[in-house]
Amino acid sequence: MELSRREFLKLSGASAGGLAVFGLLNPELVGAGGVPKEIPLHKKIGETTTICPYCGVGCGFLVASENGVLVNLEGDPEHPINQGGACAKGGAQYQLSAHNPLRLRTVRYRAPGSSEWEEKSYDWAFAEIAKRIKSTRDSTWVEKDKDGYIVNRTEGIASLGGASLDNEECYLISKLMRALGLVYIEHQARI
Repeated sequence: MELSRREFLKLSGASAGGLAVFGLLNPELVGAGGVPKEIPLHKKIGETTTICPYCGVGCGFLVASENGVLVNLEGDPEHPINQGGACAKGGAQYQLSAHNPLRLRTVRYRAPGSSEWEEKSYDWAFAEIAKRIKSTRDSTWVEKDKDGYIVNRTEGIASLGGASLDNEECYLISKLMRALGLVYIEHQARI
């Protein structure tokens, strides 16, 4: 459909007039200056507010759950930072949910030199991770630096935190890494 300039202006004027009439007919939705006071939410079930875990901006989101299962995630229209908007990464937070059907539910392991993935148990994975951390820590342990000062650290392991971690998880991870003697600890939140 091709519009002339005159038809476009008519259509724009009719749309603006319709929106103005809608505001006059529903004054409870419109505050001063025609800005909505409160946008009615889509679902009235177990809604809570949260902050996006990805970057340092702190956008607000509404999370709706039913029987402990995430059913909706949308920008919080009353949040002062994003006012209901969401970037592509923040809008895709549903992928963090444990009920996401695309998430892996088993441990997958590919041996060195192999081209096939094997399914392993969580007990095997935890024991393997602990064994590798212990052997790397022992082989790269530095008790004293070049000047003779006691440092008690390992320089063979680094920790890089993910953006989906909350403050409590970051705190616990940083405490564990420092207890192991790591000095290379980094996270998006710069803990």
